[in-house]
Amino acid sequence: MSKALVCSCEDVTVSDVKHAVSRGFCDVESVKRYTGFGTGICQGKNCLSAVAALLEREKALKPEAVVPFTPRPPLYPTELRVLASAPVDESQPPVGGVPQELEHFASALRPEGSVPAKAKVVIIGGGIMGLSLAYNLALRGETDVVVLERGYLCAGASGRNGGGVRMQWGTPALIELAKRSIDLMKDFARDLGVNVWLRQGGYIFLAKRKDVAERLERNAVLHNKYGVPTRIITPDAARDIVPGLTMKDCLTAAYNPEDGVIFPWAFLWGYAQGCQKRGIKVETYTQVTGFETSNGQVRKVKTDRGDIACDTVVLASGAWSPEVARLVGVQLPNEPHRHEILSTEPLKPFLAPLVSVLDTGLYFSQSMRGEIVGGMGDPLEPAGLNMGSTLRFVKRFAEALIEQMPQVGSVKVLRQWAGCYDVTPDNNPVLGRTPGLDNLLQMSGFVGHGFMMAPAVAERMAQWMTTHESDELFTRFNLRRFAEGKLEREDMIIG
Repeated sequence: MSKALVCSCEDVTVSDVKHAVSRGFCDVESVKRYTGFGTGICQGKNCLSAVAALLEREKALKPEAVVPFTPRPPLYPTELRVLASAPVDESQPPVGGVPQELEHFASALRPEGSVPAKAKVVIIGGGIMGLSLAYNLALRGETDVVVLERGYLCAGASGRNGGGVRMQWGTPALIELAKRSIDLMKDFARDLGVNVWLRQGGYIFLAKRKDVAERLERNAVLHNKYGVPTRIITPDAARDIVPGLTMKDCLTAAYNPEDGVIFPWAFLWGYAQGCQKRGIKVETYTQVTGFETSNGQVRKVKTDRGDIACDTVVLASGAWSPEVARLVGVQLPNEPHRHEILSTEPLKPFLAPLVSVLDTGLYFSQSMRGEIVGGMGDPLEPAGLNMGSTLRFVKRFAEALIEQMPQVGSVKVLRQWAGCYDVTPDNNPVLGRTPGLDNLLQMSGFVGHGFMMAPAVAERMAQWMTTHESDELFTRFNLRRFAEGKLEREDMIIG
């Protein structure tokens, strides 16, 4: 029975589901991510009920907590060239989207019992930032830490991105953070026992406009200064690296062979398991509802599972950080912006680097399993915590991808989804102490690159928190800079 298939598309067995439960992944969304069930051609139509019944039988959840995962469009696998011809008015801003995901998860999923009554450090946000910080604190001996996550692990941006990791940035601070992060990713399997499938196939940035080409050239000089081997290449050289790439309307390209792609979910799980092994409590399905303050300090974090008295609070909630900050009267400059993404059916390996057209925000790569995974920014996307998916996105993406790789027109899209960039006015993070609330530490505002910066940022922040040694990172990117006008704009943002 243990070898019986519950998902024939992805070869997921009863034993695989039971193993997920044994590792603490008990709800349907988490089991989907841990096993891969429901991510194949049928998109869960043939396996969701079987997995739900198995979870109930295994008593992994109360019957009322066995709720289905969120279905993803398209309804059936659809060719990119069909999606490119969809009748969409691209002059109108995107609105809505399906599915309209709920802000609050089912109350039945909330763990039984209360959160710890006190902790030295409370980290709000169980994404890659919060978990990597907690893990790095534990490495330095600080294990009296509680991480609060409003949903399941990978529910936010950390579980919704394309996995790209790159050193090609426009400011020295981010270049150095990215270099250190990729070094840490190389040792991740050894240090945390989880393979994140790091593949350093490189990044190729394409430029259509003269000003973008000049930006790539200027930044390549900066990269070389900091030991990043970016080089400017001709359209012909780009076609040699990616056979079939048209380079239509492109003037030039920048290529760093040491950039790459990793698997996002495993990255997050590795940190979560590392935390739990060291005694750090990771509380999922736990909503922060408020704070208790006095004398310029946060004294308690209030949740729907009880209050936690604490010495230090770290706000690492990504695009939800401004919403949480408002509960304690703090105004952050961050704005959430939806970014959509999709995945196709798997193909034979043909694409080594991640390719991005910097002018349009298009990016695409090929996963270890062979899917094309890609997205595209939308200049008309309004601010807001919207994670619905639109036909407008897949039309724009399909058109832009086929323009550069016409041979993929017949490839079928299996699913699309969305996550939120956490955007600041200068495209740089908000870090360090909060003016007026000295023990509330900020760790947000990373736009779309928090995922790839997390290992290095968390390492430095844990060092700063435990040794109290000065670190310019937490003064340079402090919240005060927005009021003081001391902004340092990052210009290598995709989308």
